[in-house]
Amino acid sequence: MDLDPDYNPSFKAKMNTKWIATVASIWIQCTSGSLYTFAIYSTVLKSSQGYNQSALDVISVFKDIGANVGIISGLLYSSVTAPRRRCGGPWVVLLSGAIQCFAGYFLMWLTIVGVLPKPPLLVMCLYMLLAAHAMTFFNTANVVTAVHNFPNYRGTIVGIMKGFLGLSGAILIQVYQTIFRNKPTAYLLLLSLLPPITTLLLMSFVIISQTSEDDEKKHLNGLSSIAVVLASYLMAVIIVGNIFSLQMSVRITIFIVLILLLLSPISVAIGAHKEKSYRIIKYLLEQNSPEDEQNRSQVHFVDMGQSHDNYDELPAGADQEREMNEKKTPEWGETMNLFQAMCTTGFWFLFVTTACGMGSGLATVNNISQIGGSLGYTILETNTLVSLWSIWNFLGRFGAGYISDYFSRSLGWSRPLFIVVTLAGMSVGHAVIASGLPGALFAGSIIVGICYGSQWSLMPTIASEIFGAVHMGTIFNTITIAGPVGSYVLSVWVVGYIYDKEASDDGNMCTGTRCFMLSFFIMAASTFFGALVALALFFRTRNFYNNIVHRRGTNTITG
Repeated sequence: MDLDPDYNPSFKAKMNTKWIATVASIWIQCTSGSLYTFAIYSTVLKSSQGYNQSALDVISVFKDIGANVGIISGLLYSSVTAPRRRCGGPWVVLLSGAIQCFAGYFLMWLTIVGVLPKPPLLVMCLYMLLAAHAMTFFNTANVVTAVHNFPNYRGTIVGIMKGFLGLSGAILIQVYQTIFRNKPTAYLLLLSLLPPITTLLLMSFVIISQTSEDDEKKHLNGLSSIAVVLASYLMAVIIVGNIFSLQMSVRITIFIVLILLLLSPISVAIGAHKEKSYRIIKYLLEQNSPEDEQNRSQVHFVDMGQSHDNYDELPAGADQEREMNEKKTPEWGETMNLFQAMCTTGFWFLFVTTACGMGSGLATVNNISQIGGSLGYTILETNTLVSLWSIWNFLGRFGAGYISDYFSRSLGWSRPLFIVVTLAGMSVGHAVIASGLPGALFAGSIIVGICYGSQWSLMPTIASEIFGAVHMGTIFNTITIAGPVGSYVLSVWVVGYIYDKEASDDGNMCTGTRCFMLSFFIMAASTFFGALVALALFFRTRNFYNNIVHRRGTNTITG
Protein backbone atom coordinates (compact mmCIF):
# COMPACT_ATOMS: atom_id res chain seq x y z
CA MET A 1 0.00 0.00 0.00
CA ASP A 2 1.21 3.53 -0.85
CA LEU A 3 0.48 5.71 2.14
CA ASP A 4 0.55 9.42 1.44
CA PRO A 5 3.17 10.85 3.85
CA ASP A 6 1.30 14.14 3.95
CA TYR A 7 -1.97 12.52 4.89
CA ASN A 8 -3.99 14.64 7.28
CA PRO A 9 -7.57 13.84 8.28
CA SER A 10 -8.49 17.54 8.46
CA PHE A 11 -11.25 18.92 6.23
CA LYS A 12 -8.76 20.89 4.15
CA ALA A 13 -6.66 17.80 3.54
CA LYS A 14 -9.76 15.84 2.58
CA MET A 15 -10.58 18.43 -0.08
CA ASN A 16 -7.01 18.69 -1.43
CA THR A 17 -6.81 15.37 -3.22
CA LYS A 18 -6.20 14.58 -6.84
CA TRP A 19 -9.74 13.26 -7.18
CA ILE A 20 -11.23 16.55 -6.03
CA ALA A 21 -8.74 18.28 -8.37
CA THR A 22 -9.96 16.09 -11.23
CA VAL A 23 -13.64 16.87 -10.55
CA ALA A 24 -12.88 20.61 -10.30
CA SER A 25 -11.01 20.45 -13.63
CA ILE A 26 -13.93 18.60 -15.24
CA TRP A 27 -16.39 21.27 -14.13
CA ILE A 28 -14.12 24.05 -15.43
CA GLN A 29 -13.78 22.20 -18.74
CA CYS A 30 -17.58 21.93 -19.00
CA THR A 31 -17.92 25.73 -19.09
CA SER A 32 -14.82 26.47 -21.21
CA GLY A 33 -16.17 25.59 -24.67
CA SER A 34 -17.74 28.94 -25.49
CA LEU A 35 -15.82 29.05 -28.78
CA TYR A 36 -17.92 26.15 -30.07
CA THR A 37 -21.05 28.34 -29.73
CA PHE A 38 -19.83 31.21 -31.92
CA ALA A 39 -22.80 30.71 -34.26
CA ILE A 40 -25.23 31.74 -31.48
CA TYR A 41 -23.95 35.28 -31.07
CA SER A 42 -22.23 35.82 -34.45
CA THR A 43 -25.51 36.99 -36.01
CA VAL A 44 -26.12 39.77 -33.48
CA LEU A 45 -22.43 40.68 -33.66
CA LYS A 46 -22.72 41.05 -37.41
CA SER A 47 -25.96 43.06 -37.40
CA SER A 48 -25.11 45.40 -34.50
CA GLN A 49 -21.73 46.37 -35.94
CA GLY A 50 -22.79 46.43 -39.60
CA TYR A 51 -20.27 43.78 -40.64
CA ASN A 52 -20.43 41.85 -43.90
CA GLN A 53 -19.68 38.14 -44.09
CA SER A 54 -16.02 38.70 -44.89
CA ALA A 55 -15.56 40.82 -41.76
CA LEU A 56 -17.27 38.17 -39.65
CA ASP A 57 -14.97 35.52 -41.14
CA VAL A 58 -11.96 37.63 -40.14
CA ILE A 59 -13.21 37.69 -36.53
CA SER A 60 -13.70 33.92 -36.73
CA VAL A 61 -10.08 33.50 -37.85
CA PHE A 62 -8.89 35.44 -34.80
CA LYS A 63 -11.08 33.15 -32.70
CA ASP A 64 -9.34 30.08 -34.09
CA ILE A 65 -5.91 31.64 -33.62
CA GLY A 66 -6.60 32.54 -30.00
CA ALA A 67 -7.99 29.09 -29.21
CA ASN A 68 -5.04 27.21 -30.68
CA VAL A 69 -1.97 29.33 -29.89
CA GLY A 70 -1.35 28.47 -26.26
CA ILE A 71 2.41 28.92 -25.94
CA ILE A 72 2.04 31.61 -23.28
CA SER A 73 -0.20 29.42 -21.13
CA GLY A 74 2.30 26.57 -21.41
CA LEU A 75 5.25 28.77 -20.45
CA LEU A 76 3.31 30.21 -17.52
CA TYR A 77 2.33 26.74 -16.28
CA SER A 78 5.92 25.51 -16.47
CA SER A 79 7.20 28.55 -14.56
CA VAL A 80 4.67 28.43 -11.70
CA THR A 81 4.85 24.64 -11.19
CA ALA A 82 8.59 24.08 -11.63
CA PRO A 83 9.73 21.90 -8.66
CA ARG A 84 12.84 23.91 -7.84
CA ARG A 85 11.29 27.37 -8.14
CA ARG A 86 7.59 26.80 -7.57
CA CYS A 87 5.96 30.20 -7.14
CA GLY A 88 2.31 29.35 -7.35
CA GLY A 89 0.42 26.49 -8.92
CA PRO A 90 -2.12 25.68 -11.64
CA TRP A 91 -4.46 28.24 -10.06
CA VAL A 92 -2.26 31.03 -11.43
CA VAL A 93 -2.84 29.81 -14.98
CA LEU A 94 -6.58 29.39 -14.36
CA LEU A 95 -6.82 32.89 -12.89
CA SER A 96 -5.09 34.34 -15.96
CA GLY A 97 -7.58 32.56 -18.19
CA ALA A 98 -10.55 33.80 -16.14
CA ILE A 99 -9.37 37.43 -16.44
CA GLN A 100 -8.93 37.13 -20.20
CA CYS A 101 -12.29 35.42 -20.68
CA PHE A 102 -14.13 38.11 -18.74
CA ALA A 103 -12.31 40.98 -20.43
CA GLY A 104 -12.80 39.69 -23.97
CA TYR A 105 -16.48 38.76 -23.80
CA PHE A 106 -17.47 41.67 -21.56
CA LEU A 107 -15.94 44.23 -23.94
CA MET A 108 -17.77 42.55 -26.83
CA TRP A 109 -21.04 42.70 -24.87
CA LEU A 110 -20.55 46.37 -23.98
CA THR A 111 -19.95 47.13 -27.64
CA ILE A 112 -23.02 45.24 -28.86
CA VAL A 113 -25.41 46.87 -26.35
CA GLY A 114 -24.04 50.31 -27.27
CA VAL A 115 -22.28 51.23 -24.02
CA LEU A 116 -19.01 51.46 -25.97
CA PRO A 117 -18.81 53.06 -29.42
CA LYS A 118 -18.40 50.83 -32.47
CA PRO A 119 -14.71 49.98 -32.66
CA PRO A 120 -12.63 49.33 -35.78
CA LEU A 121 -12.73 45.74 -37.01
CA LEU A 122 -9.22 45.07 -35.74
CA VAL A 123 -10.22 46.07 -32.18
CA MET A 124 -13.19 43.68 -32.25
CA CYS A 125 -10.83 40.98 -33.50
CA LEU A 126 -8.60 41.65 -30.51
CA TYR A 127 -11.61 41.29 -28.17
CA MET A 128 -12.36 37.92 -29.77
CA LEU A 129 -8.71 36.89 -29.64
CA LEU A 130 -8.55 37.71 -25.92
CA ALA A 131 -11.71 35.72 -25.13
CA ALA A 132 -10.59 32.74 -27.22
CA HIS A 133 -7.08 32.76 -25.82
CA ALA A 134 -8.52 32.17 -22.35
CA MET A 135 -9.48 28.62 -23.33
CA THR A 136 -5.82 27.68 -23.79
CA PHE A 137 -5.16 28.66 -20.15
CA PHE A 138 -8.10 26.61 -18.86
CA ASN A 139 -7.14 23.65 -21.03
CA THR A 140 -3.43 23.73 -20.20
CA ALA A 141 -3.96 23.96 -16.43
CA ASN A 142 -6.54 21.17 -16.34
CA VAL A 143 -4.95 18.73 -18.80
CA VAL A 144 -1.32 19.03 -17.68
CA THR A 145 -2.26 18.85 -13.98
CA ALA A 146 -4.28 15.71 -14.69
CA VAL A 147 -1.29 14.13 -16.46
CA HIS A 148 0.92 14.89 -13.44
CA ASN A 149 -1.68 13.35 -11.12
CA PHE A 150 -2.24 10.20 -13.21
CA PRO A 151 1.05 9.52 -15.06
CA ASN A 152 0.23 5.82 -15.49
CA TYR A 153 -3.09 6.54 -17.22
CA ARG A 154 -2.20 9.54 -19.37
CA GLY A 155 -4.31 8.59 -22.35
CA THR A 156 -7.40 7.95 -20.25
CA ILE A 157 -7.21 11.16 -18.21
CA VAL A 158 -6.38 13.34 -21.24
CA GLY A 159 -9.32 11.76 -23.05
CA ILE A 160 -11.61 12.55 -20.10
CA MET A 161 -10.48 16.19 -19.88
CA LYS A 162 -10.58 16.76 -23.63
CA GLY A 163 -13.87 14.88 -23.86
CA PHE A 164 -15.65 17.12 -21.35
CA LEU A 165 -14.26 20.16 -23.17
CA GLY A 166 -15.71 18.78 -26.39
CA LEU A 167 -19.11 18.36 -24.70
CA SER A 168 -19.00 21.87 -23.24
CA GLY A 169 -20.32 23.40 -26.46
CA ALA A 170 -23.43 21.23 -26.35
CA ILE A 171 -23.82 21.94 -22.60
CA LEU A 172 -23.69 25.72 -23.12
CA ILE A 173 -26.17 25.46 -25.99
CA GLN A 174 -28.59 23.75 -23.61
CA VAL A 175 -28.12 26.64 -21.17
CA TYR A 176 -28.88 29.08 -23.99
CA GLN A 177 -31.97 27.23 -25.20
CA THR A 178 -33.37 26.93 -21.68
CA ILE A 179 -32.58 30.34 -20.17
CA PHE A 180 -31.60 32.70 -22.98
CA ARG A 181 -33.59 31.42 -25.95
CA ASN A 182 -33.61 34.03 -28.74
CA LYS A 183 -31.49 36.37 -26.57
CA PRO A 184 -27.96 36.07 -27.97
CA THR A 185 -26.88 39.38 -26.40
CA ALA A 186 -27.74 38.10 -22.90
CA TYR A 187 -25.96 34.85 -23.75
CA LEU A 188 -22.81 36.80 -24.59
CA LEU A 189 -22.97 38.41 -21.14
CA LEU A 190 -23.31 34.91 -19.66
CA LEU A 191 -20.11 33.85 -21.42
CA SER A 192 -18.27 36.75 -19.78
CA LEU A 193 -19.44 35.65 -16.33
CA LEU A 194 -20.05 31.88 -16.12
CA PRO A 195 -16.59 30.51 -17.07
CA PRO A 196 -14.66 33.08 -14.95
CA ILE A 197 -16.92 32.60 -11.90
CA THR A 198 -16.71 28.81 -12.17
CA THR A 199 -12.94 29.03 -12.45
CA LEU A 200 -12.57 31.41 -9.51
CA LEU A 201 -14.66 29.13 -7.30
CA LEU A 202 -12.80 25.93 -8.23
CA MET A 203 -9.24 26.92 -9.13
CA SER A 204 -7.86 26.43 -5.58
CA PHE A 205 -8.84 22.74 -5.75
CA VAL A 206 -6.84 22.10 -8.96
CA ILE A 207 -3.56 20.93 -7.44
CA ILE A 208 -0.72 18.60 -8.36
CA SER A 209 -0.85 15.54 -6.08
CA GLN A 210 1.55 12.87 -7.31
CA THR A 211 0.38 10.02 -5.10
CA SER A 212 -0.22 6.50 -6.41
CA GLU A 213 -3.29 4.49 -5.44
CA ASP A 214 -4.14 0.87 -6.17
CA ASP A 215 -7.63 1.54 -7.51
CA GLU A 216 -7.02 4.52 -9.80
CA LYS A 217 -8.24 2.64 -12.86
CA LYS A 218 -11.55 1.79 -11.21
CA HIS A 219 -12.34 5.39 -10.33
CA LEU A 220 -11.18 6.67 -13.73
CA ASN A 221 -13.55 4.15 -15.28
CA GLY A 222 -16.29 5.70 -13.13
CA LEU A 223 -15.56 9.15 -14.54
CA SER A 224 -15.43 7.66 -18.04
CA SER A 225 -18.85 6.08 -17.57
CA ILE A 226 -20.31 9.41 -16.48
CA ALA A 227 -18.82 11.08 -19.55
CA VAL A 228 -20.35 8.46 -21.86
CA VAL A 229 -23.77 8.77 -20.18
CA LEU A 230 -23.62 12.56 -20.44
CA ALA A 231 -22.69 12.39 -24.13
CA SER A 232 -25.50 9.92 -24.84
CA TYR A 233 -27.98 12.14 -23.02
CA LEU A 234 -26.91 15.25 -24.93
CA MET A 235 -27.08 13.39 -28.24
CA ALA A 236 -30.63 12.26 -27.50
CA VAL A 237 -31.63 15.78 -26.44
CA ILE A 238 -30.11 17.32 -29.60
CA ILE A 239 -31.87 14.87 -31.92
CA VAL A 240 -35.24 15.21 -30.17
CA GLY A 241 -34.92 18.99 -30.00
CA ASN A 242 -34.24 19.23 -33.73
CA ILE A 243 -37.22 17.01 -34.61
CA PHE A 244 -39.88 18.23 -32.16
CA SER A 245 -40.79 21.63 -30.77
CA LEU A 246 -40.27 21.24 -27.03
CA GLN A 247 -42.27 23.21 -24.49
CA MET A 248 -40.47 25.25 -21.84
CA SER A 249 -41.47 22.85 -19.05
CA VAL A 250 -39.85 19.99 -20.95
CA ARG A 251 -36.69 22.03 -21.54
CA ILE A 252 -36.48 22.89 -17.83
CA THR A 253 -36.79 19.20 -16.95
CA ILE A 254 -34.07 18.34 -19.46
CA PHE A 255 -31.86 21.06 -18.01
CA ILE A 256 -32.33 19.83 -14.41
CA VAL A 257 -31.34 16.30 -15.42
CA LEU A 258 -28.29 17.78 -17.18
CA ILE A 259 -27.23 19.59 -14.00
CA LEU A 260 -27.56 16.38 -11.98
CA LEU A 261 -25.37 14.54 -14.49
CA LEU A 262 -22.78 17.31 -14.29
CA LEU A 263 -22.73 17.05 -10.49
CA SER A 264 -22.35 13.26 -10.49
CA PRO A 265 -18.50 13.18 -10.82
CA ILE A 266 -18.27 14.31 -7.19
CA SER A 267 -19.61 10.88 -6.19
CA VAL A 268 -16.48 9.30 -7.69
CA ALA A 269 -14.24 11.62 -5.66
CA ILE A 270 -16.19 10.82 -2.48
CA GLY A 271 -15.94 7.09 -3.15
CA ALA A 272 -12.19 7.36 -3.78
CA HIS A 273 -11.70 9.27 -0.52
CA LYS A 274 -13.72 6.74 1.49
CA GLU A 275 -11.70 3.83 0.12
CA LYS A 276 -8.42 5.63 0.82
CA SER A 277 -9.54 6.39 4.40
CA TYR A 278 -10.48 2.73 4.88
CA ARG A 279 -7.08 1.57 3.64
CA ILE A 280 -5.28 4.02 5.91
CA ILE A 281 -7.26 2.98 8.99
CA LYS A 282 -6.61 -0.68 8.17
CA TYR A 283 -2.92 0.03 7.69
CA LEU A 284 -2.65 1.90 11.00
CA LEU A 285 -4.45 -0.89 12.86
CA GLU A 286 -2.08 -3.46 11.42
CA GLN A 287 0.91 -1.33 12.40
CA ASN A 288 -0.32 -1.05 16.00
CA SER A 289 -1.01 -4.75 16.52
CA PRO A 290 1.13 -6.54 19.24
CA GLU A 291 2.55 -9.08 16.78
CA ASP A 292 3.63 -6.32 14.46
CA GLU A 293 5.37 -4.48 17.31
CA GLN A 294 7.36 -7.62 18.11
CA ASN A 295 8.25 -8.15 14.45
CA ARG A 296 9.42 -4.57 14.11
CA SER A 297 11.64 -4.99 17.20
CA GLN A 298 13.22 -8.11 15.72
CA VAL A 299 13.73 -6.43 12.37
CA HIS A 300 15.27 -3.43 14.09
CA PHE A 301 17.69 -5.73 15.99
CA VAL A 302 18.73 -7.52 12.81
CA ASP A 303 19.15 -4.25 10.96
CA MET A 304 21.41 -2.94 13.69
CA GLY A 305 23.54 -6.05 13.43
CA GLN A 306 23.84 -5.80 9.67
CA SER A 307 23.98 -2.05 9.34
CA HIS A 308 27.72 -2.02 8.77
CA ASP A 309 27.51 -4.42 5.84
CA ASN A 310 24.71 -2.44 4.26
CA TYR A 311 26.62 0.78 4.74
CA ASP A 312 29.60 -0.68 2.91
CA GLU A 313 27.43 -1.75 -0.01
CA LEU A 314 25.48 1.48 -0.53
CA PRO A 315 28.21 3.70 -1.93
CA ALA A 316 29.20 1.08 -4.50
CA GLY A 317 25.58 0.75 -5.63
CA ALA A 318 25.18 4.52 -5.79
CA ASP A 319 28.36 4.87 -7.85
CA GLN A 320 27.22 2.13 -10.20
CA GLU A 321 23.82 3.75 -10.65
CA ARG A 322 25.46 7.12 -11.29
CA GLU A 323 27.75 5.60 -13.92
CA MET A 324 24.77 3.97 -15.62
CA ASN A 325 22.90 7.28 -15.67
CA GLU A 326 25.91 9.01 -17.21
CA LYS A 327 26.13 6.41 -19.94
CA LYS A 328 22.39 6.29 -20.46
CA THR A 329 21.37 8.70 -23.20
CA PRO A 330 17.89 7.65 -24.32
CA GLU A 331 16.50 9.45 -27.33
CA TRP A 332 12.99 9.66 -25.94
CA GLY A 333 11.40 9.94 -22.50
CA GLU A 334 13.72 12.42 -20.82
CA THR A 335 12.45 15.86 -19.82
CA MET A 336 12.88 18.34 -22.68
CA ASN A 337 12.04 22.00 -22.95
CA LEU A 338 10.43 23.51 -26.03
CA PHE A 339 13.69 24.25 -27.82
CA GLN A 340 15.07 20.77 -27.21
CA ALA A 341 11.82 19.19 -28.39
CA MET A 342 11.82 21.29 -31.57
CA CYS A 343 15.26 19.89 -32.40
CA THR A 344 13.83 16.36 -32.64
CA THR A 345 12.11 14.70 -35.57
CA GLY A 346 9.29 13.57 -33.29
CA PHE A 347 8.16 17.17 -32.72
CA TRP A 348 7.85 17.89 -36.42
CA PHE A 349 6.21 14.55 -37.15
CA LEU A 350 3.53 15.48 -34.61
CA PHE A 351 3.29 18.98 -36.10
CA VAL A 352 2.64 17.63 -39.60
CA THR A 353 0.10 15.03 -38.44
CA THR A 354 -1.69 17.73 -36.44
CA ALA A 355 -1.81 20.04 -39.46
CA CYS A 356 -3.29 17.26 -41.60
CA GLY A 357 -5.73 15.88 -39.01
CA MET A 358 -6.93 18.92 -37.09
CA GLY A 359 -6.65 21.19 -40.14
CA SER A 360 -8.88 19.04 -42.33
CA GLY A 361 -11.30 18.49 -39.45
CA LEU A 362 -11.69 22.23 -38.86
CA ALA A 363 -12.11 22.82 -42.60
CA THR A 364 -14.90 20.22 -42.63
CA VAL A 365 -16.90 21.58 -39.71
CA ASN A 366 -16.47 25.19 -40.88
CA ASN A 367 -18.03 24.34 -44.25
CA ILE A 368 -20.53 21.65 -43.28
CA SER A 369 -23.55 23.97 -43.71
CA GLN A 370 -22.47 24.98 -47.23
CA ILE A 371 -21.79 21.34 -48.09
CA GLY A 372 -25.27 20.33 -46.94
CA GLY A 373 -26.84 23.16 -48.95
CA SER A 374 -25.01 22.19 -52.13
CA LEU A 375 -26.10 18.55 -51.73
CA GLY A 376 -29.77 19.44 -51.13
CA TYR A 377 -29.96 18.85 -47.36
CA THR A 378 -32.59 20.83 -45.44
CA ILE A 379 -31.67 23.48 -42.89
CA LEU A 380 -32.93 21.18 -40.12
CA GLU A 381 -30.67 18.36 -41.31
CA THR A 382 -27.57 20.55 -41.54
CA ASN A 383 -28.28 22.11 -38.11
CA THR A 384 -28.54 18.61 -36.66
CA LEU A 385 -25.19 17.72 -38.22
CA VAL A 386 -23.57 20.81 -36.70
CA SER A 387 -25.07 20.08 -33.27
CA LEU A 388 -24.00 16.44 -33.31
CA TRP A 389 -20.44 17.31 -34.28
CA SER A 390 -19.64 17.95 -30.61
CA ILE A 391 -20.80 14.40 -29.78
CA TRP A 392 -18.60 12.79 -32.44
CA ASN A 393 -15.78 15.08 -31.27
CA PHE A 394 -16.25 13.82 -27.71
CA LEU A 395 -16.29 10.16 -28.76
CA GLY A 396 -12.98 10.64 -30.54
CA ARG A 397 -11.34 12.54 -27.71
CA PHE A 398 -12.45 10.14 -25.00
CA GLY A 399 -12.33 6.90 -26.99
CA ALA A 400 -8.85 7.39 -28.44
CA GLY A 401 -7.38 8.16 -25.01
CA TYR A 402 -9.07 5.24 -23.28
CA ILE A 403 -8.49 2.65 -26.01
CA SER A 404 -4.87 3.67 -26.66
CA ASP A 405 -4.18 3.41 -22.92
CA TYR A 406 -5.60 -0.11 -22.83
CA PHE A 407 -3.62 -1.43 -25.78
CA SER A 408 -0.46 0.44 -24.80
CA ARG A 409 -0.47 -0.98 -21.27
CA SER A 410 -1.73 -4.50 -21.97
CA LEU A 411 -0.17 -5.27 -25.36
CA GLY A 412 2.62 -2.71 -25.59
CA TRP A 413 1.27 -1.03 -28.71
CA SER A 414 3.01 2.21 -29.57
CA ARG A 415 0.56 5.11 -29.18
CA PRO A 416 1.55 6.80 -32.51
CA LEU A 417 0.05 3.74 -34.19
CA PHE A 418 -3.38 5.08 -33.20
CA ILE A 419 -2.66 8.36 -35.00
CA VAL A 420 -1.94 6.25 -38.09
CA VAL A 421 -5.30 4.49 -37.74
CA THR A 422 -7.33 7.65 -37.06
CA LEU A 423 -5.77 9.67 -39.88
CA ALA A 424 -6.38 6.78 -42.26
CA GLY A 425 -9.97 6.77 -41.00
CA MET A 426 -10.25 10.50 -41.69
CA SER A 427 -9.05 9.87 -45.22
CA VAL A 428 -11.89 7.39 -45.68
CA GLY A 429 -14.39 9.85 -44.16
CA HIS A 430 -13.34 12.65 -46.51
CA ALA A 431 -13.63 10.29 -49.47
CA VAL A 432 -17.15 9.28 -48.36
CA ILE A 433 -18.23 12.94 -48.23
CA ALA A 434 -16.65 13.59 -51.62
CA SER A 435 -18.74 10.80 -53.19
CA GLY A 436 -21.93 12.81 -52.71
CA LEU A 437 -24.03 9.67 -52.35
CA PRO A 438 -27.31 9.80 -50.38
CA GLY A 439 -26.50 9.91 -46.68
CA ALA A 440 -22.77 10.25 -47.40
CA LEU A 441 -22.53 13.55 -45.52
CA PHE A 442 -24.02 11.97 -42.38
CA ALA A 443 -21.74 8.93 -42.50
CA GLY A 444 -18.66 10.90 -43.51
CA SER A 445 -19.13 13.58 -40.84
CA ILE A 446 -19.39 10.90 -38.15
CA ILE A 447 -16.12 9.29 -39.27
CA VAL A 448 -14.31 12.62 -39.66
CA GLY A 449 -15.68 13.97 -36.36
CA ILE A 450 -14.59 10.95 -34.32
CA CYS A 451 -11.14 10.79 -35.92
CA TYR A 452 -10.70 14.56 -35.61
CA GLY A 453 -11.52 14.45 -31.90
CA SER A 454 -9.06 11.62 -31.36
CA GLN A 455 -6.17 13.87 -32.41
CA TRP A 456 -6.91 16.14 -29.44
CA SER A 457 -6.22 13.37 -26.93
CA LEU A 458 -3.53 11.39 -28.76
CA MET A 459 -1.17 14.26 -29.59
CA PRO A 460 -0.88 15.75 -26.05
CA THR A 461 -0.47 12.27 -24.55
CA ILE A 462 2.31 11.33 -26.96
CA ALA A 463 4.01 14.69 -26.36
CA SER A 464 4.02 14.05 -22.59
CA GLU A 465 5.49 10.57 -23.09
CA ILE A 466 8.31 11.31 -25.51
CA PHE A 467 9.21 14.82 -24.25
CA GLY A 468 8.30 14.46 -20.55
CA ALA A 469 5.49 16.04 -18.58
CA VAL A 470 7.43 18.99 -17.10
CA HIS A 471 7.13 21.21 -20.20
CA MET A 472 4.19 19.37 -21.70
CA GLY A 473 1.93 22.45 -21.70
CA THR A 474 4.35 24.53 -23.75
CA ILE A 475 5.20 21.75 -26.20
CA PHE A 476 1.73 20.47 -27.04
CA ASN A 477 0.33 24.02 -27.27
CA THR A 478 3.05 24.85 -29.78
CA ILE A 479 2.21 21.77 -31.83
CA THR A 480 -1.48 22.76 -31.73
CA ILE A 481 -0.63 25.84 -33.82
CA ALA A 482 -0.49 23.43 -36.76
CA GLY A 483 -4.29 23.04 -36.54
CA PRO A 484 -5.31 26.57 -37.61
CA VAL A 485 -2.41 26.65 -40.08
CA GLY A 486 -3.72 23.51 -41.79
CA SER A 487 -7.29 24.79 -41.56
CA TYR A 488 -6.34 28.07 -43.24
CA VAL A 489 -4.55 26.33 -46.09
CA LEU A 490 -7.32 23.79 -46.69
CA SER A 491 -10.25 26.18 -46.12
CA VAL A 492 -8.99 29.17 -48.13
CA TRP A 493 -6.63 27.73 -50.72
CA VAL A 494 -8.55 24.50 -51.36
CA VAL A 495 -12.22 24.53 -50.32
CA GLY A 496 -12.89 28.26 -50.80
CA TYR A 497 -10.96 28.55 -54.06
CA ILE A 498 -12.55 25.49 -55.69
CA TYR A 499 -16.06 26.43 -54.47
CA ASP A 500 -15.79 29.97 -55.87
CA LYS A 501 -14.43 28.62 -59.14
CA GLU A 502 -17.30 26.15 -59.51
CA ALA A 503 -19.84 28.82 -58.54
CA SER A 504 -18.50 31.44 -60.96
CA ASP A 505 -21.04 30.47 -63.60
CA ASP A 506 -23.97 30.38 -61.16
CA GLY A 507 -23.30 33.54 -59.16
CA ASN A 508 -22.49 33.01 -55.48
CA MET A 509 -24.23 29.65 -55.12
CA CYS A 510 -23.04 26.24 -56.20
CA THR A 511 -25.12 23.06 -56.24
CA GLY A 512 -24.21 19.45 -56.78
CA THR A 513 -21.31 17.19 -55.85
CA ARG A 514 -18.90 19.15 -58.05
CA CYS A 515 -18.80 21.97 -55.47
CA PHE A 516 -16.80 20.02 -52.88
CA MET A 517 -15.82 16.71 -54.49
CA LEU A 518 -12.30 17.75 -55.51
CA SER A 519 -11.75 19.61 -52.22
CA PHE A 520 -12.54 16.55 -50.12
CA PHE A 521 -10.45 14.25 -52.27
CA ILE A 522 -7.55 16.65 -51.69
CA MET A 523 -8.24 16.59 -47.93
CA ALA A 524 -8.41 12.79 -48.09
CA ALA A 525 -4.97 12.82 -49.71
CA SER A 526 -3.62 15.21 -47.06
CA THR A 527 -4.81 13.01 -44.16
CA PHE A 528 -3.41 9.93 -45.90
CA PHE A 529 -0.07 11.75 -46.11
CA GLY A 530 -0.42 12.55 -42.41
CA ALA A 531 -0.98 8.84 -41.73
CA LEU A 532 2.29 8.04 -43.51
CA VAL A 533 4.12 10.63 -41.37
CA ALA A 534 2.54 9.12 -38.24
CA LEU A 535 3.71 5.71 -39.42
CA ALA A 536 7.26 7.07 -39.58
CA LEU A 537 6.83 8.35 -36.01
CA PHE A 538 5.57 4.90 -35.00
CA PHE A 539 8.72 3.20 -36.29
CA ARG A 540 10.86 5.97 -34.80
CA THR A 541 9.45 5.49 -31.28
CA ARG A 542 8.55 1.79 -31.33
CA ASN A 543 11.53 0.66 -29.25
CA PHE A 544 10.93 3.43 -26.72
CA TYR A 545 7.33 2.37 -26.19
CA ASN A 546 8.23 -1.32 -25.99
CA ASN A 547 11.15 -0.88 -23.60
CA ILE A 548 9.96 1.93 -21.34
CA VAL A 549 6.28 2.84 -21.58
CA HIS A 550 4.94 -0.71 -21.80
CA ARG A 551 7.27 -1.90 -19.00
CA ARG A 552 6.16 1.01 -16.81
CA GLY A 553 2.51 0.09 -17.34
CA THR A 554 3.16 -3.62 -16.73
CA ASN A 555 4.94 -2.86 -13.45
CA THR A 556 1.99 -0.75 -12.33
CA ILE A 557 -0.50 -3.51 -13.13
CA THR A 558 1.50 -6.27 -11.39
CA GLY A 559 2.43 -4.04 -8.47
